[in-house]
Amino acid sequence: MASTACFMIVSKNDIPIYEAEVGTVPKKEDAAHQHQFILHAALDIVQDTAWTTSAMFLKSIDRFNDLVVSVYVTAGHTRLMLLHDSRNDDGIKSFFQEVHELYIKTLLNPLYLPGSRVTSSHFDTKVRALARKYL
Repeated sequence: MASTACFMIVSKNDIPIYEAEVGTVPKKEDAAHQHQFILHAALDIVQDTAWTTSAMFLKSIDRFNDLVVSVYVTAGHTRLMLLHDSRNDDGIKSFFQEVHELYIKTLLNPLYLPGSRVTSSHFDTKVRALARKYL
């Protein structure tokens, strides 16, 4: 697993709907805010890149010191963003594909309002398990 990893799902309206620190380093409040800032700063690059390619997995689109931002854009323009310090592109792609599948299952829930925050503890547990498996 990557020693530093922050995962975020951002709606097509640039609203974060899910956030999780999935790294093994103990979470500090300043680091969590810095990770959010880096991911939000990369949204403009993601938007520009997403319209120029048909690929869903955009690999590493931005860097900050030794941290890399990788992005997976769904067909509905929801962005799955991962801030990490590892170089495991195949594992990251598999992680994104499985989380995308999990997110689709959440969207199919009639009690979930698309675009609202994902508050399901089951979703959170599954995302963290997938992070341990692939990152």
